[in-house]
Amino acid sequence: MTAVLDRPATRTPVPPPRPDRRHRPLVGLLLIGTAVLYLWNLTASGWANSYYAAATQAATQSWKAWLFGSLDAGNAITVDKPPASLWLSGLFGRVFGFNSWSVLAPQALCGVAAVGLLYLAVKRVAGPAAGLLAGTVLALTPVATLMFRYNHPDALLVLLLVAAGYAVTRALEHGKWQWLALAGALVGLSFLTKMMQAFLVLPAFALVYLVAAPTTLGRRIAHVAGAGVAVVVSAGWYIALVALWPAASRPYIAGSTNDSLLELALGYNGLGRIFGGEGNMGGGGGGMNTGFGGETGLGRMFGLAFGTEVSWLLPAALIALGAGLWFTRRTRRTDRTRAALLLWGGWLLVTGLVFSLMSGIVHPYYAVALAPAIGALAGIGGVQLWRGRANRPAAVAMAAMVAVTAVWSVILLQRTDSWLPWLRWTILAVGIAVAAVIAVGTRLGRWVAALAVVVALAGTGTYSVATAAQTHAGSIPVSGPVSSGGMGGGMGGTTSTAVADLLADTTTEWAAATTGGTSAADLELSGGRSVIAIGGWNGGDPSPTLAEFKSYVEQGRISYYVTGGMGGGPGGGNSEIAQWVADNFQSQTVGGLTVYDLR
Repeated sequence: MTAVLDRPATRTPVPPPRPDRRHRPLVGLLLIGTAVLYLWNLTASGWANSYYAAATQAATQSWKAWLFGSLDAGNAITVDKPPASLWLSGLFGRVFGFNSWSVLAPQALCGVAAVGLLYLAVKRVAGPAAGLLAGTVLALTPVATLMFRYNHPDALLVLLLVAAGYAVTRALEHGKWQWLALAGALVGLSFLTKMMQAFLVLPAFALVYLVAAPTTLGRRIAHVAGAGVAVVVSAGWYIALVALWPAASRPYIAGSTNDSLLELALGYNGLGRIFGGEGNMGGGGGGMNTGFGGETGLGRMFGLAFGTEVSWLLPAALIALGAGLWFTRRTRRTDRTRAALLLWGGWLLVTGLVFSLMSGIVHPYYAVALAPAIGALAGIGGVQLWRGRANRPAAVAMAAMVAVTAVWSVILLQRTDSWLPWLRWTILAVGIAVAAVIAVGTRLGRWVAALAVVVALAGTGTYSVATAAQTHAGSIPVSGPVSSGGMGGGMGGTTSTAVADLLADTTTEWAAATTGGTSAADLELSGGRSVIAIGGWNGGDPSPTLAEFKSYVEQGRISYYVTGGMGGGPGGGNSEIAQWVADNFQSQTVGGLTVYDLR
């Protein structure tokens, strides 16, 4: 893009600058700083999401539970996501022991690796300064700080997708099919982390390679087709494994209606998320249900639910994308800057539009998938516009990036109006001044660029630090300067010592059974023993049936039934199970919970 700003369009663009060793200490500082932000006081949130923590515990107790992502070591039912993230945390727990740190640290390390890979990807196109800015934006995005300190699958998903983006960047350099196939394999593995959300980057990957790869059209098409095969193989082997494994000797696939991983991918975790149905509640709620994304529409990413999570530099990224595509409109087909803009811009637009318009279940923390693209566009666009600042349109575009970021930061900070009120006005004053200097100046020193970066990162950076300083729990955590914990359900995250001791003393295959995934998880973490989650995550899965539950009891495989769990939706037979237990067994109160002895 710099060549386009400085030279006639008919000339060959200037190649990207070579790596400068002077940046290496800054790269080290970026990675060390990211590690400190993500690992500092990590265990303050305890188990964070107890549902996934219990699955990690099960993975350390049973290799079959590790393979299938079971919620319990007895392998009654899986979690409602594929198991790749649990493969990572389960191995981590086996090596370092099962505790809060070993549950949460894998996600933090995924975050550090993602920042490093994004730096490398952007550096290859726009130089180390752009890479440093891109990595810093990713590291300091509040939702990234939140999710890289939390035990949700999103952390591994982002790492794998950034790695895939790096592979596509390498493939574009010389038209190498091997790199593109690697990108496809990484997307396939991402599918085994969070299913169809992983596929949202595929349109951008395919488009940019078909447009910009330096080889013939026939080879470009063949390479994209081959990468598609890599996606299918990388994801399909596990779907085939689950389908071919005898259902009687593996756990029930939670979230599915027919014990099928493919149905789970296409239904509850696929089209159901986009269009609703298949157990998905709507994502609207008149704009008030922020835990489920707020009201659908093009403004959702800027709204109350998503805005402070990810949108701090989103307007600037969109300006950088638009300006970059305009300035490179007449360059040759294989221009690397335009290719990078298509890659990360396509990622941002497709993923952002799907999140904005989907009417099924959507949570604000999903927005972490946007953070790498925002960082890449801000880094590439900001640095390239700065290099071409002698060209007035480029200077105006960069000034607009700074000004809009300052104004939007003030708006976002006002949503937590009692927190650091001085910060918003400082950002606004400095930001407007720096934007004015860039817009009208002709000889700008590096101090102006430094101030522009400070303005851009001040709001999102302080909000990220505040996020790291708080504790978070439950299934819908949110970033910000206040502790969060939403929709934890279950037993409130902990159970009494009396109940824990009762379960720990059992020797049966399952210490207990209760309704709902989080309820079972809380009991498992307290007692260290397997607990059947009747009905899966929300109590609505058709597993176990009443007949199956009776068989477990008759065979002496369950010791207790604990009431008070969440869920009980249709299809699970949970009311029938509860009624059968109440009619046939004596109850006692233990630690405030009603417990039936099934032995």
